[in-house]
Amino acid sequence: MTSLATTHPATRPRLRPAVRKATGVAAGTLLLAAAPLYLAPYATTTLTRILVFGLLAASLNLLVGVVGLPSLGHAAFFGVGAYAAAFSALHGTSGVSALLLGMAAAALVALVAGAVAVRAGGVFFLMLTLAVGELTQQAADSWESVTGGSNGLYGVPAPTLSGLVLDQPATTYWYVLAFFLVGLSALRLASTSATGVVLRGIRDSEDRMRALGYRTTLVKLGAFVFAGAVAGLAGGLLAAQQRLVTPADAGFETSALALLAVVIGGTGSWWGPCLGAALVIVVRDSLGTTLDGHGPLALGLLFVLVVYLLPTGIAHIRLRRAAS
Repeated sequence: MTSLATTHPATRPRLRPAVRKATGVAAGTLLLAAAPLYLAPYATTTLTRILVFGLLAASLNLLVGVVGLPSLGHAAFFGVGAYAAAFSALHGTSGVSALLLGMAAAALVALVAGAVAVRAGGVFFLMLTLAVGELTQQAADSWESVTGGSNGLYGVPAPTLSGLVLDQPATTYWYVLAFFLVGLSALRLASTSATGVVLRGIRDSEDRMRALGYRTTLVKLGAFVFAGAVAGLAGGLLAAQQRLVTPADAGFETSALALLAVVIGGTGSWWGPCLGAALVIVVRDSLGTTLDGHGPLALGLLFVLVVYLLPTGIAHIRLRRAAS
């Protein structure tokens, strides 16, 4: 008489990957939550910036890795969200309400820009998104009554939650971490849902999906707006953490660094762009100061090495199992 283990040999191999993945996610979340307890304030602040930039990169990954629409102007929605959240905080609306206003403003701008951009493809889409980014940065630089012009919006009050002022590195970090997890979970849910399958189908063959009856332009617009809204959430978190928003936050350099993080980390993965964002922030903000201002050069070398050695990104490294 055979045992239960031998009767169902396929059961455990199917469960093990899911269990390992859930365990890894739980362990990583707990490690991130405990980070301020064993890190210095400066390191905690750096990790907070990584989370903010990681959420921006993850939102761009929805376009690049899932829909196949690489954008050079994604920071426009990041900047709009940051400005809207900072402006509302300066006028008495803080915390979650400011983040929601930032998301709404970013989604509205993404709707207007995407209505034109998603009808194009390839280099035309790149140029249109680049134009959106440049126009947004110029608007932020010239609309002084709202954005503060080239000086930006400074003195943004710390966010409040249930009457608690989150003005310490640790409390700000936990605030950012909570919404980082919410934003990342929403992006992953959108990617793995039935809509995500349609988006991948459009990426692989838009003509075939159109022939199957899908309104591909409308679906792409929805993904564009959703990615813009999450980028706006990241911008609102930037305003809460940095307490300052400048036109550069909506400019081409920010968009390029976000795209660099996605490429380094690996498109299609959700933790990969976050890891890429961590590398970009560490090289730019930490190592760059020790390299006599040559941080951009170090980033360029890092990009070349990753593209040459890991063309599919860090997240797609496959470790060979030792033969048992």
